[in-house]
Amino acid sequence: MTEVQDRAPSPVQGRAPRPANKTKETSWGAPLIWGIIGLVIVGGIWLGWSPLKQGSSPILYDNAKNPGWISRMLFQPTTLGQKLLVMVVAIALFLAIMGLILWLIDRPKIPTGVVLAGFLGPVVIFLSIGLLWSGIKTVIQSFQKFDDAGAANGFVGLDNYAKVFTGQNTQVLINSVLWIFLVPLFAVAFGLLYAVLVDRTRFEAVAKSLIFLPTAISMVASGIIWRYVYLAPAPSGKDQIGLANALVHLVGGTPQNWITKAPLGTFALIIVMVWIQTGFAMTVLSAALKAVPDDIIEAARIDGATGPRLFFSVMLPSIRPTVVVVLTTVAIASLKTFDIVNVMGGNLPKNNILANAFYNALVVRQNGLAGAFAVVIFIIVTPVIIFNVRQMKKAEENR
Repeated sequence: MTEVQDRAPSPVQGRAPRPANKTKETSWGAPLIWGIIGLVIVGGIWLGWSPLKQGSSPILYDNAKNPGWISRMLFQPTTLGQKLLVMVVAIALFLAIMGLILWLIDRPKIPTGVVLAGFLGPVVIFLSIGLLWSGIKTVIQSFQKFDDAGAANGFVGLDNYAKVFTGQNTQVLINSVLWIFLVPLFAVAFGLLYAVLVDRTRFEAVAKSLIFLPTAISMVASGIIWRYVYLAPAPSGKDQIGLANALVHLVGGTPQNWITKAPLGTFALIIVMVWIQTGFAMTVLSAALKAVPDDIIEAARIDGATGPRLFFSVMLPSIRPTVVVVLTTVAIASLKTFDIVNVMGGNLPKNNILANAFYNALVVRQNGLAGAFAVVIFIIVTPVIIFNVRQMKKAEENR
């Protein structure tokens, strides 16, 4: 008998071994867990739907009634002690749930499906209730009418959308369009120019840090900083406080409140957003410029391309996908901008944009009009996001 024949499996040994984890794969644990997740999602949606019904009251907390100390602490904490206690309860609840999930999935006999449900379940619950259902509810509310107390009062068709596109809201749409086009254009232009000028210079790191610093500042803080630049003119005989009016006064001009002047107010606010986003654009574009292969640049120089011709004919086409991604990213950020307009715009209709108009409608409990503003923002952002994703895929394919 040969050596191969000696190693040949016997008829009994040749049978396919029974999978050790077959029992685990067919366990009822995973369907049970996903069933519980489904019930939690349905319960969350039902709780969110109940306030839409006229005359109904929230189940967990009702402002019209006098809730107990615990309910008020959990859903409307006011004192420092209540807020600290809510924070402790939230942290303890999070640690308990995550600890239980990690303990369960670490058991050796836990089926794979249960482990998968343990990781994906919380994400699926929060995305379904906090994002998907909230989006659907917003669309429904955009077709409804609400009374002064914020209660739904029947469907009104497209009336809320008609308000978005008529009256003083027309100026809101015009301002939003200006923000979407001007902010990305100037932020990318300044960021690209700055990245080229400081590239491979002696103080490149310091220069980039200075221009990137506004990106790290919150928009609320930026708005407060720039309010002092555009501050209203000082009384006659007094020194100007705002930097813009001080410069205007220095050259013999007439100081004025730059934010309340139309359309100067909108452009003044756009400058603040450009100031913030230029650092982000510069950082990304500088990295793209450094990624252009040296052999391509050397070949272009051998062919006689230098200066602007080298930049516009070789380097800029090489980083075109990155430029497009930065443009679309800044455009989306501009469309969602709320802080700057709310802090600096003084709620003037001539300075308003869609995101701030959405907030103002919510403040006066016009949920239908707020939903219509939110849907319009979503419709405008969606094609930009799709275009952005496609450009990112193309950039990945070209690497």
